[in-house]
Amino acid sequence: MSERVEDIAVQMVTGGRGLLAADESTSTIKKRFDAINLESTETSRRDYREMLFRSDEAMKKYISGVILFEETLFQKAADGTPFVDIIRAAGAIPGIKVDTGAKPMAKYPAETITEGLDGLGERLARYYEAGARFAKWRGVIAISSTLPTRGSVRANAQALARYAALCQEAGIVPIVEPECLMDGKPGDHNIDRCAEVTEFTLRIVFEELADARVNLEGMILKPNMVIDGKNARKASVAEVAERTVKVLKATVPSAVPGIAFLSGGQTTEEATAHLSAINATGGLPWFVTFSYGRALQDSALKAWSGKQENVAAGQCEFTHRAEMNSLAAKGNWKKDLEKAA
Repeated sequence: MSERVEDIAVQMVTGGRGLLAADESTSTIKKRFDAINLESTETSRRDYREMLFRSDEAMKKYISGVILFEETLFQKAADGTPFVDIIRAAGAIPGIKVDTGAKPMAKYPAETITEGLDGLGERLARYYEAGARFAKWRGVIAISSTLPTRGSVRANAQALARYAALCQEAGIVPIVEPECLMDGKPGDHNIDRCAEVTEFTLRIVFEELADARVNLEGMILKPNMVIDGKNARKASVAEVAERTVKVLKATVPSAVPGIAFLSGGQTTEEATAHLSAINATGGLPWFVTFSYGRALQDSALKAWSGKQENVAAGQCEFTHRAEMNSLAAKGNWKKDLEKAA
């Protein structure tokens, strides 16, 4: 496997394969486990991730890389095999979430700034030593009739750019994730507002990446799709695809090898349908794939439900969702494939 960030970035987004986001924080995975009445312990978290990572067909055919939480990067399977080795053996690339979360931004009500830059260079060296070859940092952009402010977008873009530069110095591919949230209300978060905010955000992000001297050929963009708020959903799949492609073509340089979308609160099937429609438009200058968490894991988590006897059922669900999203990354997903399964 090549160690050049440019080559690793291409491996992450090509061939119809995409990223499994298994980087849930301890508090987030607890909420997921609460839904299946399972206590969140180091052992239960290990067993769940092992179920996913040992899904041979899914990992070998459809998953190019796995974003890990720090605990999981250094964790071992029940038989003592490091998770990093299991992921690599499947032909996938281990990655790591490096930000420490979005915190309220001083003087900017209802907006956040993502933290984690202090000591990041030293942490990246340790993560590289442990086997991580890409990283992820999420900037959170709120949408309303009055938000975001230029100040908060600029601050988050600067943090993303500084993180990306540090990653590349460490030999690690940065996933740059400016997420414009889809939590808006009817009236202040239609698809027009989302398009406006997303375009504004991406323009500033790429200005900051240029100022930080980030090599665009050695990074991946992880944006939201252009979509109306989940409480104001009206746009068709075709409209989401059309508006998303229009904004990306206006803002994302063709030097970026790939775009790996977040699912951002969409339902499992919505995330797949939108990704497929975006790829079906054709003529895109980047590889476009998925970097999904819940949209890959939800059905697998429910099928598994924390029971050893359900491991095969959980793996079957995970493999199905990974296959559907792999088809979507080629623009070939059809709704009737879900029914056939």
